[in-house]
Amino acid sequence: MDLEELAYELPRELIAQHPAEQRDASRLLVYERATGEIRHRVFSDLPEELDGELVVVNDTRVVPARIRIDEPRGEVLLLERVSENEWEALARPTRRLKAGRTYAGVELLEHLGEGRWRVRLQGDPDGEAPLPPYITAPLGDPERYQTVYARDPGSAAAPTAGLHFTPELLARLDVERVTLHAGLDTFRPVTEQTLEEHRIHGERYSVAPGAWERIADAERVLAVGTTTVRTLETVARTGELEGRTELFITPPFEFRRVDALLTNFHLPRSTLLALVMAFAGVDETKRIYETAVAERYRFYSFGDAMLVR
Repeated sequence: MDLEELAYELPRELIAQHPAEQRDASRLLVYERATGEIRHRVFSDLPEELDGELVVVNDTRVVPARIRIDEPRGEVLLLERVSENEWEALARPTRRLKAGRTYAGVELLEHLGEGRWRVRLQGDPDGEAPLPPYITAPLGDPERYQTVYARDPGSAAAPTAGLHFTPELLARLDVERVTLHAGLDTFRPVTEQTLEEHRIHGERYSVAPGAWERIADAERVLAVGTTTVRTLETVARTGELEGRTELFITPPFEFRRVDALLTNFHLPRSTLLALVMAFAGVDETKRIYETAVAERYRFYSFGDAMLVR
C-alpha cells in the first residue's frame, strides 16, 4: 500500500488542543458499512447506535512519563517498564547525553540507538502527562488524558477513543476489559514509501480468561480504539491471552473478532489510519474523513469520535 493512500489535508484549526468540556459531549460520526450512510450524533447517543454489542475497552493507564531535563535542556520520555526499576525510554538531546550519568533522577544505562535508551528510575515515574507534540496548549487536569476506567499503569500514550466515556454512559452498556500498554511507535507517522516497509514495535497486552470467554462468545463485539482491535485480533489468531503483539493491521485484513469499531480521527500517514482503512475500506475511509473535515469535526487525541459498524 503506497504511503500517499494515507494522506489527507487537514486545516490546523481542526486539531483539538483541549478535551471537550464534558467527556460525552464530543461529536460522533456514525458510518454504516452496509449502506454507506453517514450520520452525525453526539457521543452520549452511542447506546442508541448499538445493537447489543459487547463493548470492549482498553483499561491501560498512562504513566506521567515525560521527565524534563534542565542541563542539557531536553527530556526523557519513558516508553515501557522492562523490570522493577528499569525502563526503555526516548531521551534528547541524545548526542549530548552520556551513559552512566543521571539526569533529573533518571540514570541512563545504555544507548539502544535511534534515541532510545535503557534507563534506571528509583520509584514510580513522577513526570508530566506525555501529550502528543501536536497538542501545544497546557493540560489543566492530567486526568483528562486518562479514561475513566484506566487502572493498569503502563502506557506512554492514552487509548484516546475511550476518553469520551463517562461512568454514567458506561453504566448503560455491556462492557468488558482488556489491557494493551500503548507505546509511541504505534502513533508515529510512516516514513517509508510503502506500508510494507514500515516496522511496528511490539506492545504488551493481557486479557483475563473470563473476559476472553465473554468476548469469544459474544454475538457482536465493539472494539473501543485501535489498541483494543490489535489486542482482540492478536488473541483471536494466537490463542495467547498475554504477551507482546506486533500485529500490523493494513488493508486487506480478515477481522476475526471485531464487528464494530469506535475510534478517533487519526493523523495522516499513520498506522492507525491504515487500520481504520482495513476495517472500513480505503475509499470509504477517505470519504468519511473528507466529510469530517467539511463538517468541522475536531481531530486527534482530544478530538471527536467515529463509529464504524
